[in-house]
Amino acid sequence: MALIVQKFGGTSVANRDRLFNVARIVATTRAEGNDVVVVVSAQGDTTDDLIEKANEITHTPSKREMDMLLSTGEQITIALLAMALDTMGVAAISLTGWQAGFHTSTTHTKARIRDLDTERIENELSKNRVVIVAGFQGINRNEDITTLGRGGSDTSAVAIAAALRADLCQIYTDVDGVYTADPRLVPHARKLDVISFDEMLELASQGAQVLNNRSVELAKKYAVNLEVRSSLANVPGTKVKEVVPMEGMLIKGVAKDADIATVSVFSVPDKPGMSFKLFSLLAQKKINVDIILQSSGRGDCRDIIFLVPLADADAALSTLEEYMPTIGGGQIVVDKDVAKVSVVGAGIQSHSGVAAKLFETLYEENINIRMISTSEIRISVIIAKEDADRAVNAVHDAFIH
Repeated sequence: MALIVQKFGGTSVANRDRLFNVARIVATTRAEGNDVVVVVSAQGDTTDDLIEKANEITHTPSKREMDMLLSTGEQITIALLAMALDTMGVAAISLTGWQAGFHTSTTHTKARIRDLDTERIENELSKNRVVIVAGFQGINRNEDITTLGRGGSDTSAVAIAAALRADLCQIYTDVDGVYTADPRLVPHARKLDVISFDEMLELASQGAQVLNNRSVELAKKYAVNLEVRSSLANVPGTKVKEVVPMEGMLIKGVAKDADIATVSVFSVPDKPGMSFKLFSLLAQKKINVDIILQSSGRGDCRDIIFLVPLADADAALSTLEEYMPTIGGGQIVVDKDVAKVSVVGAGIQSHSGVAAKLFETLYEENINIRMISTSEIRISVIIAKEDADRAVNAVHDAFIH
C-alpha cells in the first residue's frame, strides 16, 4: 500500500462534471489499495469573483479580511468533493487548512508555512478515509486565517507529501505535463517526460504557470516524488526529480512572465549603505525584488533599476517616494508595460554561444532588450510587453523547435 497525495487545481474542479471526474480519479487510486490525501483549490474563477466582491465594498480592504474571504473558496470545494466521493461509496472527510495542521507566519495574503502538524490527517487515514484538505490556507499564532499567496495549493500539497513522507505527490492540472513553452502560446511546444528540480524551479520562477516555485523548492528540499498530470486525460505526465544531464545541448523550456514592472530610481546619492536602506524599505513591505542593475554613476549619484511583481508596483512606488526626499534622491519611474522572457536548461552552463543565439534571435525580430539576467541554467531578458509573445515563439523555434 502506498500513500499518495493528489492536488487538483481550480479548472479541474470548476463544475459538477469536473468534480465527479476528480472523484473518480481519487476513487480509482483508493481502490488500488492506496491511502489518499487530496488537496484542492477553489473552483474555477471563484477566487477572482471573491476579489471582485471585496472591491464592491472597498478598493483598499484589510489583508486580514481578504484572507478570511478568499479562504472560503477552497472550503466550498472540499465539502463538495467529499459529498461526491460519498455518493460513490468512498469514505471521505474534508479538512480546512488549519484543521489539517497548517501553522503559518503572520503575513496575510503571503504567509509562509512554519509548521505542519499531521496528527489529524494521519488519524483520519487510519480510519480508511480519503482526506480532502483545503489548499492555500493555514492559521497563524494569533489564530487568524492566513493564505499562502499565488499557487499556494501546490505548496500545501507538497508540504503534506513531505511531512507524511508520501510515496508520490501528483499535481493534476488542465495540461498533461510540463511543456517546453506554454502550449496555448506556442502550438508546437513539446511535453517533457522528465525535468530536474532546478530547471522546473527556474521555469516556475520565470513565469511558467504549471507549478508554483515555492512548491518546487519544497519538493527539492525534501526529495518529494513529484509528478505533473492532466485531470482531463489519463496519459503519462512529467516527472520532476533530480536529473544528471548527459552531454549535449539541453534547453528545457522558454517561459514568459508579464506580471512584472520595472522600477527606476534616479540620482541615488553615491554613498555607502544607500542600496541597503532602499531595499530594506521594500523588504519591510514584503515586496520581492528581482534583477537589480546599478549604473556606474555620474557625479555623486547613481541610478538603480530593478523588477518587482506587477501587483506590488504601486506599493513600491509610494514607499520609495516617501523615502527619497530624506536622502536627496531624484525621480522614480515605474514601467508596467514590460515582460520577462527566459531560456532555461542545464545545457546553458556548459555550452558557449547560448546568449549570443538568444540575442541574435531577438535582433532578427527587431525586439529591443532592456535588461539581462543570467544564472547557471537560465538567461532572462526584459523586453516590451507587446513583444513578449512574438519573442517566446521565436526563441522557442531557435532553441527547441
